[in-house]
Amino acid sequence: MERKAIENREDVSLLVRSFYAKIRVHESLGPIFNKVVEDWESHLERLTDFWEMVLLQSGPGAGKFNPVPVHKEVDRSTGNSIEQLHFGNWLELWFSTLDAYFEGKNADYAKEHARRMAHILFFRILEGRGIKIKG
Repeated sequence: MERKAIENREDVSLLVRSFYAKIRVHESLGPIFNKVVEDWESHLERLTDFWEMVLLQSGPGAGKFNPVPVHKEVDRSTGNSIEQLHFGNWLELWFSTLDAYFEGKNADYAKEHARRMAHILFFRILEGRGIKIKG
């Protein structure tokens, strides 16, 4: 498949849907996501909104996303079982999906933003468990 730039909502939707198709069958991520996501179609649309906002500065997502509380709740609902390895797996799948379909500055930014987001979310999860992170 020829790779292309991420230019519009359809591209973002392809990225999100292709990525989460991999997530749903992943040996360690699939059970977590499949347990907490009750309506996959709504979840995919919401994530498309989020990534459209991040990558294209457009769409219905502007200013309405704070992923920290949701990820803390997922950790609580799984018995505080979310580990750094889960975020590493998530990033590997995100990067491989991007590399399969896309190239260019928005694809590069999608990787950079995801890496930062994974780092922040993991530390916020630890913080939610009462674990102090020394910097």
